[in-house]
Amino acid sequence: MQPDPAWAPSERFTAAWRAACAADPELRHLATGGTVTFGVRSGGDAVLFGFRAGQLIDEPAAAEFEVVAAPEEWSRFFRAVPRPPYQSFFGMLRLVPGTRVAGDELRFAQYAHVVRRVLEIGRGVAAETGPTTQTAGAAQTAGPAQGAPADPEPVVGRYRHLVVRGERLRVFYEEAGSGRDVLFLHTAGADGRQFHHLMNDRRLLDRCRMVAFDLPWHGRSFPPAGAVPGGHALTTDGYAEVVIAIVDALRLERPIVVGSSMGGQICLELAYRSPDRLGGVVACEASDRVPGRQVAWARHPEVNQALFVPEWVDGLMAPQSPAEYRREVWWGYSQGGFGTFFGDILFYSGDWDGRDRVPYIDTARCPVVMLTGEYDYSCTPEMSQSTAERIPGATFRMMADLGHFPMAENPPAFAEYLIAAFDEIEREGR
Repeated sequence: MQPDPAWAPSERFTAAWRAACAADPELRHLATGGTVTFGVRSGGDAVLFGFRAGQLIDEPAAAEFEVVAAPEEWSRFFRAVPRPPYQSFFGMLRLVPGTRVAGDELRFAQYAHVVRRVLEIGRGVAAETGPTTQTAGAAQTAGPAQGAPADPEPVVGRYRHLVVRGERLRVFYEEAGSGRDVLFLHTAGADGRQFHHLMNDRRLLDRCRMVAFDLPWHGRSFPPAGAVPGGHALTTDGYAEVVIAIVDALRLERPIVVGSSMGGQICLELAYRSPDRLGGVVACEASDRVPGRQVAWARHPEVNQALFVPEWVDGLMAPQSPAEYRREVWWGYSQGGFGTFFGDILFYSGDWDGRDRVPYIDTARCPVVMLTGEYDYSCTPEMSQSTAERIPGATFRMMADLGHFPMAENPPAFAEYLIAAFDEIEREGR
């Protein structure tokens, strides 16, 4: 394999990039309401961008911060369809040595949404003005079409009142379909809407009674009575007990539990502590330990949570996932309650540590299938595979062209993997 050439911004490329940014309606809305100047640095070269009230500044002043990477790393980023983790500057920050933010990091956090869109536009311009081994259109491929959902849709929602650990909880749940009970668990800071497209998939509707619920503090569920706003802190024990309380309240009969990210991790915990209550688990984007994912900007008083949190997670999706679905994920994350995402990560990348438990999961009693997207840089396929290898009888599959939110970022493609997992669990059960 030939090494990537070093990327340097030519005058032609820079002019086309700035012109595309000036004309982009999404960037105009994202950049409104403030003034910022930043640079994109590649070795000794930098391209400077400034925005004031949503408009590109012709001659911006000195940069308040720069996003910095080596020229060969920017070459990988600017491919039309980059390889993981180059789909996102946040992914590069996490996994690519030498990638950094130079200058005012608070200003970067405040304007991460603008930086992301500018870099996305640059990738599109690079595909048109420079050599590439991919086609620009490949980044928007969809999974197999399932047609428009029924109208009205079959998903029906209600509230249930639970008592867990002495707290009264008003929890919203939805269900659709008939057949084998399946319980869906959403990701950190999100809610059960992530599963709406799956719950409209005719292949699943005819096979499963699908249930998705919003954890307390999330979506359409409420914090416990008397809870302090921003005081949410998810724990392993509390999370597991809420899930089992839902199983009991809805009389789910040995359901297959499907979760992604923190939902995938609690699947492993449930398989360990409650194997006879479940019919199996599909743990997506999960590992026995995921350190280093808490970020102070998610609850910082000078950073807009409704903009920063969606940006923090946006790059975890695969570039092949259709833009329509990706935007739904972004929009859902922009609606999270104050401190909810931060409190969930206290579990996902803090309280949860299954290293001493996963080897004792009895897959003869509760089959375990682990699925992780190729583009997930938070919990990488290698991390999930390593965990699966420590669980006797568990199976692992990497999901090509998917990221950290497979059920929401490309539901038709994920459904194929999910149906295969159900088939495997049912064979194991027999």
